[in-house]
Amino acid sequence: MSEKLMQGNGKAFLVLLLPISFLIIFLVSTWKALLVLILLALGFNLWQQYQWQQWCKQVNPIFHQLIRENQGQITPMDLAMKGSFSGPIAKRYLDNKAAEFGASLRNSEEGGEVYYFITASILGSILDSSEPVKKLPAQPVTKTARSLLEPPLQQEEEPETELVTPANHTQVQRSLESQLVFGSLIQSELAKRLNVYSSTVYKRRNDPEFPEWSRSKDPDGIAWTFSEKNKEFFPLEEEGKS
Repeated sequence: MSEKLMQGNGKAFLVLLLPISFLIIFLVSTWKALLVLILLALGFNLWQQYQWQQWCKQVNPIFHQLIRENQGQITPMDLAMKGSFSGPIAKRYLDNKAAEFGASLRNSEEGGEVYYFITASILGSILDSSEPVKKLPAQPVTKTARSLLEPPLQQEEEPETELVTPANHTQVQRSLESQLVFGSLIQSELAKRLNVYSSTVYKRRNDPEFPEWSRSKDPDGIAWTFSEKNKEFFPLEEEGKS
């Protein structure tokens, strides 16, 4: 059984081998002629494309004239009659132009095909003939909307003025010993003692004239100095004694 199978496979291989061998022999003996034929076919195709492009350049003025006269509508019959050439050539030309400019193809009432090209003048006439857009009535601006449209109010900078608190003046003028529990005052405590804003003390603390300025504001006439290391204020009299 196996021998018969092997014989059948061998015959099938021979049947396939014979035409393959003839094909190889044919290609080896005729490859030069086939190469020449292929090159001739490519050259002829390129020549035809060149001739077609040159012919299209001659037909373009006729095509443009028909587009202007017919408001963008043209049929292969119109082009063939105007240019005096056959219908298939006119249809091929219009198909290329439709693909180039994105024209639409419509069926006319007579059963023919109409190519519709949109130009700027045609689009303008379409827009002019359309109905005008209705204007919406102006809505009154509500108070809420007006408040949203108004720019935000800018916060006024804190004026560099002294605090006027006559009711707490006696409390500010308490004895220096009761205030200097830790031997110094922080910024808010010194501002309260000098009866000024804390931001005023912050702005003036590194000023060389700060001691004289603080002396003029201090209820006991004491000059104060700022320590960058401790971030606290010390009385000059206390520093001189120490």
